[in-house]
Amino acid sequence: MDTGFVAALGDWRSRSGPLARALAAAVRDAVVDGRLPAGTPLPSERELARLLSLSRGTVVAALSLLRADGWLRTRHGSGSAVRLPARLTERTTPWSLDRGGAPDAGLDLTLAVTAAPHDAYLAALARAAERCAPLLVDSGTATAGLPLLRELLADRYTRAGLATRPEQILVTAGAQAALTLLLDHLHTDRRAPVVVENPAYPGALAVLRARRARLLPVPVSARDGWDLDHLTAAVRRHRPRLAYLVPDFHNPTGAHMDEAARRRLAALADRHALTVLADETMRDLDLRTPPGGEPHLAGARVVQIGSTSKTLWSGLRVGWIRATADLVRQLCTRPLQAQLAPPPLEQLIAAELLGAPLAALLADRRARLRVQRDHLAALLAGTGWTCTVPPGGLTLWLHLGAGAPLATELAARAAARGLALTPGPRFSADRTTLTRHLRLPFTATPETLTRAVELLRGCCTV
Repeated sequence: MDTGFVAALGDWRSRSGPLARALAAAVRDAVVDGRLPAGTPLPSERELARLLSLSRGTVVAALSLLRADGWLRTRHGSGSAVRLPARLTERTTPWSLDRGGAPDAGLDLTLAVTAAPHDAYLAALARAAERCAPLLVDSGTATAGLPLLRELLADRYTRAGLATRPEQILVTAGAQAALTLLLDHLHTDRRAPVVVENPAYPGALAVLRARRARLLPVPVSARDGWDLDHLTAAVRRHRPRLAYLVPDFHNPTGAHMDEAARRRLAALADRHALTVLADETMRDLDLRTPPGGEPHLAGARVVQIGSTSKTLWSGLRVGWIRATADLVRQLCTRPLQAQLAPPPLEQLIAAELLGAPLAALLADRRARLRVQRDHLAALLAGTGWTCTVPPGGLTLWLHLGAGAPLATELAARAAARGLALTPGPRFSADRTTLTRHLRLPFTATPETLTRAVELLRGCCTV
């Protein structure tokens, strides 16, 4: 075990700085990378000094750094073991975004994602492992989803006012997998364009471009929402058969479609035989107090797409399609369906988290995100940049002032200073517009957001 512990540290001596700090950093990184599982006991100080050819004083100093920073648990008479510090496991910010708040770490604000609800996820994993025995005696091949999960999801829709049966649910390996499968089945006329929002979620744009879909962009803004007059005119003129929209806390603007607009859009879809793929990935991230509770975007020609990726964790690759039972049966016959289905254990974990623990998890996530959103908005006040504070979601859609560099140039300057950002053109259907916009996720801690805005402001004075 002792030699395995040393091997897990890698070439730690090549790190710059004092040996004690280099050793502490190597242990920390090995825990994060999984080379040293949390709970792994350490060799004794004397033995570790011998194995690493270090003085005992250097080893003691390294362990003291780890202990002070929460990476080491020591119990009298039981020795020490590595662990993840509470300041990581109790926050929504992913480790890779700011390396756990390290003051010299680069910052990555390109992804609007959160860390998993650590303790709740581990508990769900343990319960799922206990329940998986019956699955192991079956084939493990892809189905429409585990009955337990399909029933749970159908019940959630029904309780939200959209009556749903389990056979109307198809479980997929995330929202993009759901979109890919739906396009594989429904996007049969390559001459007909697909309606998308402008700006739009880059992941969805990538899926559509991979299918060589013609994109028909319609405007959406954080302040005014969807231009339904523009959308209606575009549908009448270009006769699209499909539309991909994010009505609930739109990514990246945070716009939220009101009930009247939902009814109008559903009626438009019925009149013009337009199938609307409504991405509801952000729906549970309602930061209003209390949450608004608008109905689902629904209708005879509306298909809902859901996912655990934003609400819980992007590493839990579980999404779903809610559609007519007939469409679900048709989708299950597509060759891609088996490739786009999540493993059974992932579905069991999702069922555990989406059940009884979900209300408490959502309340905690919303409270943390609300604080971080408001902190970021306050930091931006008086900068000359403007944004509409969104009622939910994970991001601010920042408009740069006339005197600021264009978004792509500003992002390049920020990258040179260790701050990674996504400029507006990445969200553009034609990749050329939105040059004065940046997406800023508020999934980081307030301290990290403060650092990010300071870096960003410094980029404008170059």
